[in-house]
Amino acid sequence: MTLAEFRGTLSAAQPPPGLARPLAALWHDARGDWDRAHRAAMGARGPDGAWVHAYLHRKEGDLENARYWYGKAKRPEATGALDEEWAAIAAVLLAGG
Repeated sequence: MTLAEFRGTLSAAQPPPGLARPLAALWHDARGDWDRAHRAAMGARGPDGAWVHAYLHRKEGDLENARYWYGKAKRPEATGALDEEWAAIAAVLLAGG
């Protein structure tokens, strides 16, 4: 799935079937449901889940917690626009990591 196709699913009532938890978290976040996005990210294991978790805490404004999760993800702490970070994470995850 491309980033454009992924964005196209945001008008649906549910995320696409079989979507990995980190991408499901981004899907819920893009639809304005931070709590559901956070729950999905908490259930995701590995660096992909940690990266999305970091993004969500950065969006929340909890930068200390975000730094912890960026470290777990082995990713640099993001400082740019949140929508650009969302798109960058989604693009990498959709491309297979």
